Amino acid sequence: MTQSTDTADDEAADTTTTLTFMCVRNAGRSQMATAFAERERDRRGLGDRVEIVTGGTMPADSVHDVVVEALAEVGLDVNGRTPQHVSDETLAASDFAATMGCSTLELDGVDTDDWDLDDPGERPIEEVRPIRDEIERRVIAVFDERFGEYDGEQ
Repeated sequence: MTQSTDTADDEAADTTTTLTFMCVRNAGRSQMATAFAERERDRRGLGDRVEIVTGGTMPADSVHDVVVEALAEVGLDVNGRTPQHVSDETLAASDFAATMGCSTLELDGVDTDDWDLDDPGERPIEEVRPIRDEIERRVIAVFDERFGEYDGEQ
């Protein structure tokens, strides 16, 4: 490799990408997206390069039980997580922000996407599974787009 390529690689490795997943209550869809994003970050060995933020504009008291159950079915544990508030400053500092069918968020310099997904909150597990699976697909697509397709190796 040439010196310029080494420098570019070093700079890319030193850059932290902030991915934010939010919804109104931060109790369902955004918690699922966050859990899948944390798994992808770890699977791809991006621990130092990707910061994952989650929050809501009016956070609930707890993550929906059915969301905890649906994620446990695929080996992800969000039991004990507490919904958090997301500030305008946090959103503005993000590189990417996904809202969950609840926003027309536009931020200068932030790549935003509204994932128009049903709220799993009061739904039976049979209706939550397809929502969970779609969120997983979208999170993987975000990682593939930003960091390259995952080949099973770190």
